[in-house]
Amino acid sequence: MRVCMMIEGQEGVTWEEWVALARGAEDAGLDGLFRSDHYTSFHGPPAGALDAWSTLAALAPLTSRIRLGTLVSPATFRHPSVLARTVVTVDHVSNGRVEVGIGAGWFEQEHVQNGFPFPGTTARFDLFAEHVDVVVRSWTEESLDHEGTHYTLRGQRALPRPVQRPHPPLILGGQAKPRSAALAARFAQEYNVSFLSADECGERRALLDRACADAGRDPTELSLSLMTLAALGDDEADVRDRLGRAVQRFPVPKERCLAGTVQQVADQLRVYERAGVSRVFLQHPDRGDTAAVALMGRLAQALA
Repeated sequence: MRVCMMIEGQEGVTWEEWVALARGAEDAGLDGLFRSDHYTSFHGPPAGALDAWSTLAALAPLTSRIRLGTLVSPATFRHPSVLARTVVTVDHVSNGRVEVGIGAGWFEQEHVQNGFPFPGTTARFDLFAEHVDVVVRSWTEESLDHEGTHYTLRGQRALPRPVQRPHPPLILGGQAKPRSAALAARFAQEYNVSFLSADECGERRALLDRACADAGRDPTELSLSLMTLAALGDDEADVRDRLGRAVQRFPVPKERCLAGTVQQVADQLRVYERAGVSRVFLQHPDRGDTAAVALMGRLAQALA
């Protein structure tokens, strides 16, 4: 199982902290550094939020190995032609190390604050599905004509092509409900779920397998990943302290988090692996805790 670090960038993460986190992830041997794509904080008082894709573009030349990406970029924030070209730019700067998670958008307040449209749930998913279609076809078609409900493109030629072929990995996510699973089976390379038990992940894996079968696709081509908050420590007291600080920053039920020594969490994640999870994104809310990043690296080694 691959291990990535996940940072909620809208909670006041400074550029200096981003650099330290990226270098820490590389030094620890993690698979990647991923970040949220929000402009408004929602854990505590208002905080700064550097733009997600500008941050990744700036981190790309400062790193050499880790994967970089978003979990997830709301379709409501950017026109799909803009997102497609932005991702390809980071793909070139990073020499093929970028991935993109795309979602429908859920935080109404930040849409209102920043002037982004926020239609109802059904219309927002329709926009999201069309957005994903245009992004992927922008990467793969020589010339794109698209006439849809939300977007119209005539003779688009999105050059240069991505470094990664056929295109950078696309991550979609949710609860693997029919429309979401079908969209992933058509376009995505990975499906991400959040804060689920191993049994729940196994249920989502079965739903994705069914969606792939319906789409005539090999289910092994669509991987399943988990995003969760983790508290790693050297002993019980260390774990208890880190878990307390983590849920104080991000109010998540403790029973939905991974907590324990490196070996204990590795054992927990092997149960997830048997349920079909191949990558885990560990949220790291206490970003000044560099020792925790090193523990994530030891976890990655234990799971390799």
